[in-house]
Amino acid sequence: MRLLTVPLVVAALIAALPAHAEVVQKSDAGFIVRAVATVPATPFEAWAAMTAPAKWWNPEHTWSGKAENLYIDSQATGCFCELMPVPVGAPEGTRRGSVEHMRIVNSTPGRVLRMVGALGPLQGEAVTGVLTMTLKPAPKGTRILWEYVVGGYMRYKPDVIAPAVNAMLGEQMSRLAVQLGGAAEAPVIPEAPKAEAPAAEVAPVEHAEAVADTLAPKPVLKKASTPKAPAKPAIKPKTPVKTPVKPKAAVAKPVTEPVTLQADAPDAPPVEAPADAPKPESNSDAITPRPPV
Repeated sequence: MRLLTVPLVVAALIAALPAHAEVVQKSDAGFIVRAVATVPATPFEAWAAMTAPAKWWNPEHTWSGKAENLYIDSQATGCFCELMPVPVGAPEGTRRGSVEHMRIVNSTPGRVLRMVGALGPLQGEAVTGVLTMTLKPAPKGTRILWEYVVGGYMRYKPDVIAPAVNAMLGEQMSRLAVQLGGAAEAPVIPEAPKAEAPAAEVAPVEHAEAVADTLAPKPVLKKASTPKAPAKPAIKPKTPVKTPVKPKAAVAKPVTEPVTLQADAPDAPPVEAPADAPKPESNSDAITPRPPV
């Protein structure tokens, strides 16, 4: 692709801009371009022509200046590439260079061709572009729809670069349609579905929380049971301890009769008082022997 400044590219392309392409969305994050055409050919005939860009791509939008250097390897991991000529003055045996415009990520013949890549001057920016080419049967042949979604960081302003990309893709679609004997048509942009307002005037966040709370399963609450006091162990009746009864000591009865004292000498004959001796008088001083304890 010739390295023209963006304003010059926009001015040159808007002059030839067909009415079949349009920027359907743009913001600081990126933009979307959509182009539509109907051709009097079968989906497989349209596929064969679409995957041969050397026959219809405008050479003004190539790096080498020749559309014949373009080719599409329509297999996953294949590419929409361009062969470059050997630089002037290069040593003998120097290989040709090449440029990858896009890389194929989805190839379904007769239906979808999806490629990822930044076209033209976008190749030098930190953006990602996804071009989806869809083929669908139509009453008069095949309907071709291209949608190019670009997003990421770029130094171009969306208001400037989006119309330039739209003009370039619209021109390529028109050239393809002419080759297949058809004409371009205005793209049909579906309207975004309108969100129904909630019945009650509730703030969005509060409404969402209320709905989530309604749909969420309610936990089953169990009554808190009062903790029971631990059961006291049953008190077993104590076996009565029998205290041994000590035998009572025998208490000797006092001897009222006079005690006859014997001498300590062994085998000594008892001493008898003389017959004429006077009998002792009874008094309280008489010693009465105590019973043994």
